[in-house]
Amino acid sequence: METLIVIGIVLVLTSSVGFMAVKYLDKAKIVTARSQIETFSIALDAYFMDCGEYPSEAEGLAALWEKPQGAGPYWSGPYVGKPVPQDPWGNSYEYRQPGYNNAPYGIRSLGLDGLEGGEGNDADITSWE
Repeated sequence: METLIVIGIVLVLTSSVGFMAVKYLDKAKIVTARSQIETFSIALDAYFMDCGEYPSEAEGLAALWEKPQGAGPYWSGPYVGKPVPQDPWGNSYEYRQPGYNNAPYGIRSLGLDGLEGGEGNDADITSWE
């Protein structure tokens, strides 16, 4: 009987820790996406300094890793340390050129739900907000 009580207590404690860990995992993914978008922004600015323009929407973020056809002789990449990863939820980052609100470019992760918009943990993570 005592063993069953101890097992029950251990299960309750384990499950409560597990639920807390999931909450922090969601936050970590959001922070990771923001960090990656910031890294892409810095790399895009370096690309602009070398080439005189940002990659086209068709070239996308891949132009930071692999020299695109129209980059010209001044491309001195790669501008990121490895090929552009997917966002923490397994979706591709969206790159727009020109960007939103008169920005030269825009980068967006659609977040947990993979759909445009949303709130809280389902919200988009963008370079312009």
